[in-house]
Amino acid sequence: MRCATSERPVSLYEWLIGTRYLRSTHRRGFVSIVALISVAGLALGVAVLLVVLSVMNGFGRELRSRILTVTSHATLMSLDGALHDWHRIQAVALRQPGVLGAEPYIEAQAMLAHGGHVSGVTVRGMPPEVESGTGGLAQRMVSGRLADLEGGARRIVLGRALAAELGVRVGDRVVLIVPEGTATPVGVVPRMQRLTVAGVFESGMYEYDRGLALVRMAEAAKLYRLGDAVTGVRLTLADPMRAPGAVRDLALALGGGFYVSDWTRNHANFFRSIELTKSMMFVILSMIVGVAAFNIVATLVMIVKEKQTDIAILRTMGAAPRNILGAFAVQGVLIGFAGTGLGALLGIVVSRNLQALVHGLEKLLGTRFLDARVYFMSDLPAYVQPLDVLRVCGIAFALCALATLYPAWRAARTAPAEALRHD
Repeated sequence: MRCATSERPVSLYEWLIGTRYLRSTHRRGFVSIVALISVAGLALGVAVLLVVLSVMNGFGRELRSRILTVTSHATLMSLDGALHDWHRIQAVALRQPGVLGAEPYIEAQAMLAHGGHVSGVTVRGMPPEVESGTGGLAQRMVSGRLADLEGGARRIVLGRALAAELGVRVGDRVVLIVPEGTATPVGVVPRMQRLTVAGVFESGMYEYDRGLALVRMAEAAKLYRLGDAVTGVRLTLADPMRAPGAVRDLALALGGGFYVSDWTRNHANFFRSIELTKSMMFVILSMIVGVAAFNIVATLVMIVKEKQTDIAILRTMGAAPRNILGAFAVQGVLIGFAGTGLGALLGIVVSRNLQALVHGLEKLLGTRFLDARVYFMSDLPAYVQPLDVLRVCGIAFALCALATLYPAWRAARTAPAEALRHD
């Protein structure tokens, strides 16, 4: 009597045998339970890896978005600290490809005092209408309006954390102390100006919410005695990722002699640490996925051990070793496919609802997992990149296929006579 391999396609035959062994019932039902545990372990490993990578992606994306809300894409400054011919620089910059805006600004250090509170700040002088159009801070105002700076002289807009530190609200008055002094008969006295708080913004970046104050550019020029000069020119680009090359090209077009910077250079450590952490987490969690994948080895070895008699009967009926190998390879591939697919689905669902889950857990435990003073943000954003999903699923499935080889090879080497002798 010949095996059915001669009457139907080999792939279908191997598929039927492999799936039948996975659906073992009655006294062999333990095999199916072990197979389900292997699927669950693999799915959990894949889901955890996807969630962690999505959090790192979301953290980098959110950090980039918030940084670009309060800082320029690129800046061009004079080497001596004051840029006098900024009108010419602005005209040349606007003719450069990819440059959407080029605006002057003044930025310097100072101290703010209110009552018994004193805090060091970075004072930025800029046209409010420009900041509304390109900087995005107008959409981040929590009290007052950025346009209120133009409502009169001696007005200032503070970050929310800075306002809380000083204990001020809109309408209160603060004293701005400029470190550059004025010579008087009694010595050098620092210049001071009393300003009214016209608004409060919250960018979501603690670094800026705690240390940035905005005033009119004319007010800043008067405070720091710059006259018609400015600190530098801010560039707004169509593609922020081209900032390093764009500002360098502008400096070369102007003949050099400038100090150039961009947002990628100013915050390089943030993004470098995120990429490094993401790479490390990918390697470490891939090992967990590997452990889950190689549980398939134990599952298939158990199936081979239990099915030795069946394998021997199939061999005596004409099944070739490659048929047996294929049947057990089908089982490993199915376990790997099911575990990888379920893990990817679970990881995507959890990642897209992670903020809601974290907020619910914070309310339940009465604590906060992220301190904005340490992590620069209080939320836990997640962004699923399709490339990460493909990469994780590909690696997990490849590990499962690799783990299938030994048990399938062992099953194919089963000697019919030896197996039937002990049955």
